[in-house]
Amino acid sequence: YKYHPMSEITDWMDMIAKNYSDVASLVEYGKTYENRPISLLKIGPTTGVRKKAIWMDCGIHAREWISPAFCQYFVKQLLETYKTDSQIKEMMTNMDFYVTPVLNIDGYIYTWTTDRLWRKSRSPGALGCNCSCDCNGTDLNRNFNANWGTVGVSFNCCSQVYPGSKPLSESEAQAVVDFVEKRKDDILCFLTIHSYGQLLLVPYGHPSIAAPNYDELMKVGLAAAEAIKKVHGMEYTVGTSPDVLYANSGSSRDWARLTGINFSYTFELRDKGEHGFKLPEEQIQPTCEEAYSGAMHIISYVHDKTFKGTGSAAATATATLWMVLLAVGAALL
Repeated sequence: YKYHPMSEITDWMDMIAKNYSDVASLVEYGKTYENRPISLLKIGPTTGVRKKAIWMDCGIHAREWISPAFCQYFVKQLLETYKTDSQIKEMMTNMDFYVTPVLNIDGYIYTWTTDRLWRKSRSPGALGCNCSCDCNGTDLNRNFNANWGTVGVSFNCCSQVYPGSKPLSESEAQAVVDFVEKRKDDILCFLTIHSYGQLLLVPYGHPSIAAPNYDELMKVGLAAAEAIKKVHGMEYTVGTSPDVLYANSGSSRDWARLTGINFSYTFELRDKGEHGFKLPEEQIQPTCEEAYSGAMHIISYVHDKTFKGTGSAAATATATLWMVLLAVGAALL
């Protein structure tokens, strides 16, 4: 329930892999522009068979500190409950969880050392293009090959939404694509965690394109928002980015859906602008508790649809259970 610099998050990841070696391991899957390793925690016991998986990444935008905090919380909850909670144990038996606590490591470190509100990567803006630019950084969430460069971007490389010189010009985005594409037939759900705005965004960011399973994405998203609300009463709005926020292109969420992962969501965590990117530490715990309930609703739905031929009923039961457990925990604080 504190914000941690990258060195502490790295040490924590090492500790998790060591202390829970039966179900957790570190996987390095790329390098940042500044040559730092990009690693994820793979959570799930080895079963000897090929497993389905859930993807979650945090910290793609450097200044959104609540995002890495949530990934840490999510891992902690999985590892502290899988031995005693039969539903979590079943999901971990059937699926692996790939969790990247900080994707934009260079940018995140920069927010601790130089500019708290830095958003982008740290590569030169003119990288890979025949242009002159003195600004650094590409918006990693505009750099994926999903209607790249069409809406919600600026090709002024000093812009906060500069999409790069071409799709996947950034090594961080390329690392995600390389890892996920090799496993796209196994990944059931792609969750990318951001702030702020209290939103659950479904594909697509382009206003002229609709996901083929839009109705189901909305149904599951709305139920997840209801699960979130039951924890601390916070309202989350569900919809496509053009409908509830703004049009954009090149997002990892849209890329995941285009590549064939049916369930892809962006979480925009607290708040709605009072504190913005500088969410106070006292709000970390309630933010994580409610977002965990929402995420688990989505994950339970896709798990049960895949392994039980069901969906909403079982997922709702799981979300309700977590709501009760979180309420009990809050009462004991």
